[in-house]
Amino acid sequence: MRIAVTGSSGLIGTALLARLVSDGHETVRLLRTVVGGDAAGGDGVVQWDPEAGTIDGSALEGLDAVVHLAGAGIGDARWTPERKQLIAESRTRSTDLLARTLSGLDVKPTVLVSGSAIGWYGGRGDEVLTEDSAPPPEPDFLARLCSDWELATAPAEEAGIRTVHLRTGIVIGAGGGVLSRMLMPFRLGLGGRIGDGRQYMSWISIADEVGAILHAINASGLAGSVNLTGPTPVTNTEFTKTLGRLLHRPTLFPTPLFGLRALYGAELVQHLLVEGQRVSPAKLTASGYSFECETIESALGAALR
Repeated sequence: MRIAVTGSSGLIGTALLARLVSDGHETVRLLRTVVGGDAAGGDGVVQWDPEAGTIDGSALEGLDAVVHLAGAGIGDARWTPERKQLIAESRTRSTDLLARTLSGLDVKPTVLVSGSAIGWYGGRGDEVLTEDSAPPPEPDFLARLCSDWELATAPAEEAGIRTVHLRTGIVIGAGGGVLSRMLMPFRLGLGGRIGDGRQYMSWISIADEVGAILHAINASGLAGSVNLTGPTPVTNTEFTKTLGRLLHRPTLFPTPLFGLRALYGAELVQHLLVEGQRVSPAKLTASGYSFECETIESALGAALR
């Protein structure tokens, strides 16, 4: 197949592109800056600029699928008003531009697989959440962001392109994401639960994140929101103890919240670290997907290896 990917330099995009190339697919990367002759990791590149609203649409004619993963890092920096605007607009503008462009092609792709996140559900304690769960009664920044992000694919859906919204949880993989930030303190024996540790962490291994994206491309009956989380979400305490055990380090003392708040701000810490979601991959499982990593121990073990 000929598959276009945005966000191909991130943790998920890098792993996905490598898998697509390994499987023999023709890949097209959408990049903001194209260096002459740049085709590393794929077969072609297309230049676009979501902020300016420009894209080379003609180069997207005849694609079989598009995977849209682009967006500024949600947990990379303190949520100032400017940062929150960047996080939101980098997703909604790029998604709208891509969806409108695909909808106007003469030969449209069969499927658009577009990023989203379990932040759509808001902080819900230990409530089990599936794709049929209602939105939060009082949406926070992440819930509003994810809702707007998903709505931005409307032009593609209206043009008859099967669209899948990837409500992704915490991705466990080597070389990036949450785990890369946690490894140093844990290896020093300073890792510990966050807050009371009872908040749920709905995780997914990088292998299953990539596997689920490929499944979404190929499963013709799969559309709409799809939770990309492992089958066994764990509490923060369970996650902490498992990581400590695999690293042969103690996890006796809680992580000081004041330090995290000083570094990242109270709002980010509250919504990304203190609150949690207990999410079930109901549609993914029902559609026949088989997980490579079914436990947090297997996911962390694979990443650490």
